[in-house]
Amino acid sequence: MLNGLLLPFLVAMFLAINMGGSGTSPSFATAYGSGILRRDLIPGLFGLCVLVGALLAGKNTAITLGKGIIPAESLNYVLTTIILFSVALSLLFANLLGVPQSTSQSTVLALAAPAHYMGQLNSTKLFTQIIPTWVMLPIVAFGLMYLISNVSIKRFDIKYPGYFQTFKRQSFFRWIVIITSCYVAFSIGSNNVANASGPITSMITNELHINPTSANFVLVMILGTLIIAPSFAIGSSIFGRKLIVKTGTEIVDIGKVEASIISVITASLLLSASISAGIPTSLVQLNTFAILALSVSKVGWKSTFSNKVVKRLWLIWFIAPVFAFFFSYLLTILADRAGLLHL
Repeated sequence: MLNGLLLPFLVAMFLAINMGGSGTSPSFATAYGSGILRRDLIPGLFGLCVLVGALLAGKNTAITLGKGIIPAESLNYVLTTIILFSVALSLLFANLLGVPQSTSQSTVLALAAPAHYMGQLNSTKLFTQIIPTWVMLPIVAFGLMYLISNVSIKRFDIKYPGYFQTFKRQSFFRWIVIITSCYVAFSIGSNNVANASGPITSMITNELHINPTSANFVLVMILGTLIIAPSFAIGSSIFGRKLIVKTGTEIVDIGKVEASIISVITASLLLSASISAGIPTSLVQLNTFAILALSVSKVGWKSTFSNKVVKRLWLIWFIAPVFAFFFSYLLTILADRAGLLHL
C-alpha cells in the first residue's frame, strides 16, 4: 500500500513545486524589485507564510477539492495521480513560458474530467459557485483598483504633490511592503495548497478506510498539508526568478505604493473565497486584473489590452485548464479500460 501511495505524493509535491514558482510573482515581486528583500531570502519566507495560511485558513478549500467536485470515495491512488499529473503538466508548461497561471482552474477542470466520465460530477457546486466566483472576483479586483488608481490616488497626488515619493522613502514603508507580501503568500496558502492536499487527503482516507466525515479526515488533511506546503518554497527558488517580474514591469510600471494596494486587494479577495465558501480561486488572475486596471488608468484601454504580454496571458489562461481537462479525461479512459479505476 505504501508503494501505491508514494507515486501520487511525488506527483503532488511536483505540482506544489510548480505552484510555488507561479505564486512567487504576485507575492514578492515588489519586495524583490525594489531591493527590499534579497532573492535568496524570498523562497524561505514565502514557503513559511504559505504553510501558515494552509494550516490556519485552508480547510474549506481542501474539502471542496477533496470531495466537493467528485465524491471522495472515487479518489483512489490511480485517479488521484492522473488528476495531479494533468494539473502539474499544464502548470509546468505555463512556468516554462514564464506566464503565471491559475492552478486552481486547472485543478478543478482536471477533477471535473473523471467526475464527468463516471457520471459523478457535482455540477451544482461547479456551475453555481465555483465558475461564477472565477468570473466575479477578477472583475471586483479590476473595479476596486481602477477606482483607487483613477480617483483616489490621482486626486490625492494632485492635492498633495510629491507625497507618495516622500512616503516611499520612509523606513517603515519597507515593512509595509514586506507585510503585504507575506499577506499575499498567506492567502495563497489558504487556497492553492488545497489543489494538491485536497485530492491527496481523500485518497489517503480511502486507502486507509477512514470515514471522510470523521474528525480523522481533518487530521489527515493537516498531515498532507505539512508534506505538500514546503514544496512551494522549492518551486519559488526554481521558477520564481523568471516569473517575479512578468506581470508587473512588462504590462505597466508599478510603484511600491500601488503594488502594496494591489497586494492587499487581491489577497483579501482570495482569503475571503477560501474562508467563506472554500472556493478554489486564482490569485494570479486577481493580481493581473488589478494590474490591468492600473494600466488602464495610466495609459488607457487600447494600449493596455493591445499589449502583447496581455494577449499571451489570455491565451495561456485558456489553454492550460483546457489541456488539464482533456488530458485528465484521456488518462481516465485509459485507466478505466485497464481496470484501474476501482482498485
